[in-house]
Amino acid sequence: MTVLHQLYSEGGQSPWIDNLSRDAIRSGRLAAMVDDGIRGVTSNPTIFQKAMTGTDVYSADFARLLEGSTVEQAFWSMATADVTSALEIFHPLYEQSGASDGFVSLEVSPQLAYDTEGTIRDARHFHESIAMPNLLVKIPATEAGVPAIRQMISEGRNINVTLIFSLDRYDDVIEAYISGLEELGRGGGDLSRVHSVASFFVSRVDTEVDRRLDKAGAPEAARGKAAVAQAKMAYQLFEQRFSGPRWEALRSMGAHRQRPLWASTSTKNPAYPDLLYVDNLIGPHTVNTMPDATVEAFKDHGTVARTVDQDVDRAKADLDALHQYGVDMRDVSRQLEEEGVAAFSKSFAELLQALEDKANELKAGSGS
Repeated sequence: MTVLHQLYSEGGQSPWIDNLSRDAIRSGRLAAMVDDGIRGVTSNPTIFQKAMTGTDVYSADFARLLEGSTVEQAFWSMATADVTSALEIFHPLYEQSGASDGFVSLEVSPQLAYDTEGTIRDARHFHESIAMPNLLVKIPATEAGVPAIRQMISEGRNINVTLIFSLDRYDDVIEAYISGLEELGRGGGDLSRVHSVASFFVSRVDTEVDRRLDKAGAPEAARGKAAVAQAKMAYQLFEQRFSGPRWEALRSMGAHRQRPLWASTSTKNPAYPDLLYVDNLIGPHTVNTMPDATVEAFKDHGTVARTVDQDVDRAKADLDALHQYGVDMRDVSRQLEEEGVAAFSKSFAELLQALEDKANELKAGSGS
């Protein structure tokens, strides 16, 4: 048993890997991660950009796809092929876990972050074209994304809600999930088949809050606390909303809680412990999706202990203390959401441009 297995069996938390590439699939590295205790995979435009532009693994497939597709269509064909292969690798775990883990996430185009109907169309297309029960389609928790999330849940589709930066928006996401399940139930749908996670981004919160604290001349002791504190308060909100008569009515129909997922958990500030956003957020019914380096760090010196609901009063006090330095967490979350969408859009645009350049090279090489 590895420490990753312990994280799940003793800490109640599912470790997922925040990385997906064809090389990892073909080499057997992804399957080895499953044996090691990894219980799911997340992907995003930045991850696909690095995978597809940093290797020649995709070249032959890309050249073949270009014969009847646009560059963007070829990209989505390659991305869905990788996700489908990963879904097959994780499907035995999905079955063994009683459908509680073994999920692989594919994100809708970041160009749709502010387009509700476009998001619904593409999320529905992914679910219908891939048609595997352990697929999670990622939809950003923008104002336009929330109604798309509700619609997908009401249709019985699995959703990974991404880019959550605030408690208020997290509450909106939970409401979209619960009300979507209620609509599904009214229509006679099977609630037990619906699974969802809510991806609360962590480290970027400290990056922005610390920048504002520096500008305000706050003492060093005030820094590096906001992200963990807000995540702990998010867990309190999770426990509150997924209890009581309204939730119990859904649970009696087979509904599953929408688990909080801690995303962006690599430490950006080298002055902070490398497992700041892992060791401090362990608890039942949670997921932590980590990049490779953070997984290796946790395997080397991580501590399995229930921490996510410890020192909650301290966490609330740490958040409240930010006001004295003029830090408005609602404004922080608004900025981070905009930056998150922009970063994924930039990665997507750069990926398509790199593939366009590659297509032109292939065309020139063929003499056509």
